[in-house]
Amino acid sequence: MKLIPLLLTLAALSPFAIAAERPLNVVLIVTDDMGYADMANQGATDIRTPNLDQMAAEGTRFTNFYVAQAVCTASRAGFLSGSYPNRVGLEGALNHTSRNGIHPDEWLMPEMFKDLGYATSGMGKWHLGTVLELGPLRNGFDEWMGIPYSNDNSKFHPVIPDQMPPLPFYDGEKVIELDPDQSRFTHRFTERAVSFIERNADKPFFLYVPHVMPHVPIFPSEEFKGRSPHGIYGDVIEELDWSVGEILGTLKRLKLDENTLVIFFSDNGAWLSYGEHAGSNLPHREGKLTTFDGGVRVPCLMRWPGKVPAGRVSDEPIMSIDLLPTLTDLAGGKKSEHKIDGLNIKPLLLGEPGAKSPHEALFFYAGSELHAVRSGKWKLHFPHPYITTRGAPGKGGKPSEWGTYESKSITQSGIEGIASRHGGKVMQLPLSLFDLESDPGETKNLADEHPEIVARLSALAETMRTELGDSLTGIKGSEVREAGLVPAP
Repeated sequence: MKLIPLLLTLAALSPFAIAAERPLNVVLIVTDDMGYADMANQGATDIRTPNLDQMAAEGTRFTNFYVAQAVCTASRAGFLSGSYPNRVGLEGALNHTSRNGIHPDEWLMPEMFKDLGYATSGMGKWHLGTVLELGPLRNGFDEWMGIPYSNDNSKFHPVIPDQMPPLPFYDGEKVIELDPDQSRFTHRFTERAVSFIERNADKPFFLYVPHVMPHVPIFPSEEFKGRSPHGIYGDVIEELDWSVGEILGTLKRLKLDENTLVIFFSDNGAWLSYGEHAGSNLPHREGKLTTFDGGVRVPCLMRWPGKVPAGRVSDEPIMSIDLLPTLTDLAGGKKSEHKIDGLNIKPLLLGEPGAKSPHEALFFYAGSELHAVRSGKWKLHFPHPYITTRGAPGKGGKPSEWGTYESKSITQSGIEGIASRHGGKVMQLPLSLFDLESDPGETKNLADEHPEIVARLSALAETMRTELGDSLTGIKGSEVREAGLVPAP
């Protein structure tokens, strides 16, 4: 009779039981300007991504995963705050002159975890405030290493290098280098990530790795240079794949797999005007800086052994703003006191039978302009300007037809002049309705054939215009919060 209590005791002490009792760890890996089709498991034929392929085999690949805007700062503001970036007052991309950033009152993902007693660390590109008062250590991170804005704000800018100051590299709030060797970025961030996991293996942690690559200018390390059949861009992606493998391998080695959710995605689609130094968004239209799916639909993998179904592909439309409310639920954290736009996708993440996207619609802004709304398989674009690659794609790190084009002015806040500086031209799209299931490239306008769907999606957009505004229609949003601002001395 004493055997049963003994067996129960041994079962309770088994590794699986111990893992189940541990708090959830979260590793969030975000690449910069990686294309939808840059993983072998999603269409790449000459870029080798064995670790991402393994992650997809051991987890779920989300093929209709969107970011909130197709540009760096706005995208990050979206997934870290759980809100459309327009709601938190951030659009476009900050640069070295910016004094604004995420407001200190916003409740960000690292703050939610830190409030629970988690160890929190980040390494890579912050891009939510270039002044220390708006930096990562003031927003929930215990430690941070990396750069404050994009790596092209440096002497390596492909178009205007003479206008750029030295690029600062931070450890904590101290600049430890100026103009660091960018070919070592991926290795340095990976080494720090592995070290952080090792140092915190016995406590819950949140690890955020917003890689600098493959944002132009791109630099593979010596270890990866010349290895990929795809050229230098393939070298960079294969090195990022190596980084994912190092992090997953560390989790396995330390027996942290069973209680660690790893999420991988890109902050927006590939920047197509850079040609051979850019990725592929196929089968989707256009890329970075646009609200076509090539700009906002990105590769996404989520892996949590025993919890997230392995080898599954989900085509339910979800958005990066859903991560904060979902992780808050999973970790048992405090919810934001502010209104957010993300919804809890826990049932979908865990593969519960019949789980669907909780969104009636997803909305797509370019700066302050509401360009599109998606509901189910339908995506409606309102008349709007957009940037497309002009002429032949760029070569050697320069954008297409660099320096030979004067763009028309566009109204997207934070993106004025980008078309002319980065080899693009401005086009005008009429009212357009696309069936994304049969036409993922958004090529066949069905607006005239389905006026009832146009009317329904237009009505949904009116609510969003009222809340967040729309400069295309001259509407000022009633629920827009202020961004953080630190006046210049």
